[in-house]
Amino acid sequence: IEAAIKRATSKDMTNMLEVNFEGKLPHGVQVFIECMTDNNTRTVANVKSILSKNGGEMLTKGSLDFMFDRKAIFEFMKPANIELEELELELIDAGLEEIEEDEGVVIVTADYTSFGAINGALEGMGVEIKKANLERMATTPVSLTSEQQQDIDKALDKLDDDDDVQKVFTNIA
Repeated sequence: IEAAIKRATSKDMTNMLEVNFEGKLPHGVQVFIECMTDNNTRTVANVKSILSKNGGEMLTKGSLDFMFDRKAIFEFMKPANIELEELELELIDAGLEEIEEDEGVVIVTADYTSFGAINGALEGMGVEIKKANLERMATTPVSLTSEQQQDIDKALDKLDDDDDVQKVFTNIA
């Protein structure tokens, strides 16, 4: 019994695949879908079905690479003992692209390749990071009317409901 349990649990962990899909929806909306699956055939069929039932279609891999920039995004409360300019100067060497402060919350944006360097620099300065993510940012965002947004929200909700889908990035402004 123990051997069977061990085989089954190790089998589940080794068969997980990280797969990405690219697609388009009506009104010029492009979607980049990140999934984690143990059955790639099922995931492809589910994503393709959701897109087609909502007026969209799957695109070939790499079709949207130029439409999304990969960015490292960090969010934290502004430390009382560090000025924003000082923080900016320290992070420029680590790969900082942009820094903003809004009501005490600082958002740092960098290229995804600088994730580790920015994270290390912030930890070295004693900053307590609230969020640290790798995101895909649209290079040319599109604006939608409320009716168009409702159409797109239906498709995005269906994608979010799928167990294999981890994140969905769009080019919606």
